[in-house]
Amino acid sequence: MDELKQKIRDIPDFPKPGIVFKDITTLLQDRVAFRTMIDRFNEVYANHDVDLVAGIEARGFLFAPSLAYHLDAGVIPLRKPSKLPGETMRIEYDLEYGTDALEVHTDSIKPGDRVLVIDDLLATGGSAKAACQLVENTGGEVVGVGFLIELNFLNGRSKLDGYDVFSLLQYNEE
Repeated sequence: MDELKQKIRDIPDFPKPGIVFKDITTLLQDRVAFRTMIDRFNEVYANHDVDLVAGIEARGFLFAPSLAYHLDAGVIPLRKPSKLPGETMRIEYDLEYGTDALEVHTDSIKPGDRVLVIDDLLATGGSAKAACQLVENTGGEVVGVGFLIELNFLNGRSKLDGYDVFSLLQYNEE
């Protein structure tokens, strides 16, 4: 997977000083790298009997439809507050500097639906944990939580104890 890591550029001091942002737009624009990423996720989740792929706003939206197509599944968005037009359910979660929330339409997941949660990055794990709770609170079953990138040094995986977590690329230091 080193060829995929080479397609991701580091942007220092974004969005604030001291942060090194992993910019995946350079991977997404490369057709071979994008196909490799989706194919690898498909290999991992092909036997999980997925009904829905839930993409976490915003970059999880970029993977969810392509992956769902391969898995013969539907797609649902997990959005920031006040972005969905219908009746929603909300989960708030802590950030390093405050709180945020995710919402889902209350009718998008049926009891017993098998849901794969997908996002670009696992950092501290707050948004991913909230996404899993949303799925479960609507009656769905989380069959996996997948990420393109995992920042191991932030230990976000610990918040997802009990879930089947997969990350395609791992970074062990800042």
